[in-house]
Amino acid sequence: MKKVYLDNAATTALHPEVVTEMTRVLTEDYGNPSSTHFLGRNSRNLIELSRKSIAKSLNCSAQEIIFTSCGTEANNFIIQSSIRDLKINKIITSKIEHHAVLHTVQILQEQYGIEVEYVNILPSGEVDIIHLTDLLATADKTLVSLMHINNEIGTVLNIERVAKICKQHHAYFHTDTVQSMGKVTFDLQETPIDFLVASAHKFHGPKGIGFAFIRKGIVLNPILLGGEQEKGLRAGTECVHNIVGQAKALEIAYSSLIDDEKHITDLKNYTILELNKHIPGVKFNGNTEHTFYNVLNFILPFSSDKTAMILFNLDMKGIAVSRGSACQSGSTKPSHVLSEFLSDEDLEKPSLRVSFSHYNTKEDIDYLIENLKLV
Repeated sequence: MKKVYLDNAATTALHPEVVTEMTRVLTEDYGNPSSTHFLGRNSRNLIELSRKSIAKSLNCSAQEIIFTSCGTEANNFIIQSSIRDLKINKIITSKIEHHAVLHTVQILQEQYGIEVEYVNILPSGEVDIIHLTDLLATADKTLVSLMHINNEIGTVLNIERVAKICKQHHAYFHTDTVQSMGKVTFDLQETPIDFLVASAHKFHGPKGIGFAFIRKGIVLNPILLGGEQEKGLRAGTECVHNIVGQAKALEIAYSSLIDDEKHITDLKNYTILELNKHIPGVKFNGNTEHTFYNVLNFILPFSSDKTAMILFNLDMKGIAVSRGSACQSGSTKPSHVLSEFLSDEDLEKPSLRVSFSHYNTKEDIDYLIENLKLV
């Protein structure tokens, strides 16, 4: 059976060079990084070289990079520690954030009685920056938590603009860059972001590893206690092969960024063209001219009774796509993201998310369209 993978916003295939590097570390560099003997020192050196490599890519200092198990852990750590250690009493976020942020904020609101305000979402699915500015006008000890790229519809937040607005209003700015890391460049010396989160498996690295950027001078306490790993901020023996794999994946991603972006952008434009040509009545969620280049979310002009079977039928043909976040794949509820700006009528129709990588081809798209026509 032909296999077409178009769910790269959920996870990506490991780059072969990353596999090679991780295999070498697994077989040769197995020392505990906290051990003082030569094997331990070598593992520690690999971790610190990886930290420096990531920091160089983001134009920040190595001490500002903290390794975590994933983006979810990093989001939880930053938000929870901000409330406890920075005495934040107000969080501004949006209702289209990943649940790693939304659920954390909701629990903290119950536990600490903090004020939570949700910035408006425009009909395009984008955050209303004017409303955000209004909310910040009366803010005190505030954390703004807004994702860079929405994982379901690909809407883009102007993080440079938001970071400056937050700084003007003396608010902390936390952004989840899980979908954009390795796909756009960041300059953390120029952009006054306070906290940033990433996850390796979204840029052809391994699962089970991510990192948090915490700007120098901001003091947080750990939520995992035990050893003194990660500058005392995250106890637990470091997963050396995953850390090395993450750094290698990010290095590769940025070395081929220009070519990959062009290839993927061309594929997305081709998909839009072919959908319009062969699926009359298709609608695109978000302004396709402004959504991120590797994510495309669209409404199919099919009856609601076909919704449940579309993914099954495509899966039987070897096509991997999704209806939204993989973290919510078991849910029967409508997408919380689409619910914020779609009409009830459109919400009942099947929406699909197609997300691309440099491994995809026009032949993959042709095969997808061919099978959508048969639904």
